[in-house]
Amino acid sequence: MTEHTQGVPLGSWLAELPDERLIRLLELRPDLAQPPPGSIAALAARAQARQSLKAATDELDFLRLAVIDALVVLHADTTPVPVAKLLTLIGDRAPEAEVLNALADLKDRALAWGDGELRVAQDAGAGLPWHPGQVTLEDASVNPDQIAELIDGLDDPQRELLDRLLEGSPLGRTRDAAPGAPADRPVPQLLALGLLRRIDADTVILPRHVGQVLRGEEPGPVRLAAPDPVVSTTTSADIDAVAAGAVIDLLREVDLLVESLSAAPISELRSGGLGVREVRRLAKVTGIDEARLGLLLELTAAAGLIASGVPEPQPVSGDPPFWAPTVTADRFAEAPIAERWHLLATTWLDLAARPALIGSRGPDAKPYAALSDSLYSTAAPLDRRLLLEMLAQLPAGAGVDKDTASTALIWRRPRWSKRLQPGPVADLLDEAHQLGLVGRGAISTPGRAFIGGDEADAVSAMARALPTPIDHFLVQADLTVVVPGPLERDLAEQLATVATVESAGTAMVYRVSEQSIRHALDVGKTADELHTLFSRHSKTPVPQGLTYLIDDVARRHGQLRIGMAASFVRCEDPTLLAQAAAAAEPLGLRVLAPTVAISQAPISEVLTALQDAGFAPAAEDSTGAVVDIRARGARVAAPQRRRPHRPVSHPSSETLSAVVSVLRKVTTAPFAHMRIDPAVAMSLLQRAAREQETVLIGYVDAAGVATQRVVAPIAVTGGQLMAFDSASSRAREFAIHRITSVMSAENG
Repeated sequence: MTEHTQGVPLGSWLAELPDERLIRLLELRPDLAQPPPGSIAALAARAQARQSLKAATDELDFLRLAVIDALVVLHADTTPVPVAKLLTLIGDRAPEAEVLNALADLKDRALAWGDGELRVAQDAGAGLPWHPGQVTLEDASVNPDQIAELIDGLDDPQRELLDRLLEGSPLGRTRDAAPGAPADRPVPQLLALGLLRRIDADTVILPRHVGQVLRGEEPGPVRLAAPDPVVSTTTSADIDAVAAGAVIDLLREVDLLVESLSAAPISELRSGGLGVREVRRLAKVTGIDEARLGLLLELTAAAGLIASGVPEPQPVSGDPPFWAPTVTADRFAEAPIAERWHLLATTWLDLAARPALIGSRGPDAKPYAALSDSLYSTAAPLDRRLLLEMLAQLPAGAGVDKDTASTALIWRRPRWSKRLQPGPVADLLDEAHQLGLVGRGAISTPGRAFIGGDEADAVSAMARALPTPIDHFLVQADLTVVVPGPLERDLAEQLATVATVESAGTAMVYRVSEQSIRHALDVGKTADELHTLFSRHSKTPVPQGLTYLIDDVARRHGQLRIGMAASFVRCEDPTLLAQAAAAAEPLGLRVLAPTVAISQAPISEVLTALQDAGFAPAAEDSTGAVVDIRARGARVAAPQRRRPHRPVSHPSSETLSAVVSVLRKVTTAPFAHMRIDPAVAMSLLQRAAREQETVLIGYVDAAGVATQRVVAPIAVTGGQLMAFDSASSRAREFAIHRITSVMSAENG
């Protein structure tokens, strides 16, 4: 072909671009700069390679992919296509301005090139998630229900024909495609129904939507214009209030999970992760729903708050390693609420796992285990970011649901459609709600700042959204304590020592009992301190029953004192001491004097035995002060980071500028001094093999002798060129890395 009919080659077009356009190209397609190409020709060849085209189209939306589809249908991969012809083919399916904007973006990515006339790479169709032509040659006005109804009415020959196209290539070659073919044949009948489309007199194609309905999929995308996913609207204040409540619940449950694993670390499965029974048992202990617990486990593990190892102290039962909290969890608990939220939100966004799978069964029929590598997914962070970015581009207060969000996301990333169906999107939305990034289907103010990438703005926005901590509660006559909002941290800790949580939520309910008061006294609180706590911070009068209960428990508490002998028990009441000695006889408690007894058992065992017998002993130190001797929670060493998400590194602007500068110098250098890049050689030889062209190659043999050979490429595999060598009149192999140049034999 002449250059006029072929149009401007990509290399020549790139060479005419200003430096900033080339830098922009390398930013949009970073694989083209890694490693740096040796010349503009090498850059052009790499940009047209099949693998690079697939990578470049991975993040394109439906309109841009549809424009490529239309250009392939117009044969822009072999012949220049006027822009007006492209616009005519797309017609009113999309506004002209949007099509031209999409085309400009494709040019920026070197997926299309040319000015008045357009070209695309010969392998451009390989970058489409459908067979070329299936979008351009489909009737978008027919809805899925109409297609399904037409399919249900087909006879056996018609259905068999569609099934063959569905299982193999959607293209079919037949004489029945020609206009005027017998109307009683299956192909003309299916063409008349719109279940097939004619490409030419010998070829038909199965429309994409028809294939999707046949496979039982939800057809889409449908329109070239971006769909509107908004289904509801509310105020930003309402969304932020919901998000703040979700964050309070999330952090409370994280504390509860850490506390539970601290008291009872869980053995890891031999295959990794936690067993289904262990997760159910943990859900029962914590009162957290299993699905939510799975997310919390993955978040706390990825954030380094829990880890697998040998805890200190080591549990008396079970085999190591155990899942237990790390020392990082202690520092996390002391941080401000907004900062704790930001750590968990960042962890979720980069979490290379899909927690929603926990408990379900995989292709091997085995359940996905929490904290196991079976949940690993490098695509999960991409899907989460895509969802939040889509929500952030909607007006403030605009909410979506799983179906509309799925439709919008698939339009943005058709190549990701299997991951963006309504089910997986519902899981992503649910997790985003639990993290306070979304409320009522709309992105929250902190969520918008978070996806914007400014940590300080996000933390500040969440701090403003969270309710102001309060310094009071309401004590009820039934000894419950109602907390109408988040308590100040110190006050919350004090209340937690003397009351247990009965009902969690934004407004929490605690209960005071004899056991909870005894716990407060065990850790060193006095009756006067407890009276002061309730009288100072309760907005309601302190019930007399609570006052009496505190005094009664305190009067009995600490009459028995346990110290170190291995342990000793002392009591001012000889009768009470004698009763205690009798109760603890299995521990060898022996009375030495009317008010003192000793035992060889550890102090913790004596304390537990007497408590189980109905006594209320208190432990004391060498000065006689009451001390808390409860076992400290288990801790394991903090890992560096569990299953980190490593974002793809892109060259800096300075690096790309340097690459372009080198390309400019090489382009102006004499061609004879250049050695072709092996990747470029492979691309040119593969093209010659497809088109059955003869080429002139420069070749350096094993002895270092440089020659030129006229060959007809047959195939390129495994770094070797199989070609017919005209000099020897036989087929032979050439090592690609020894080929120094490739050019058309006709031009040579």
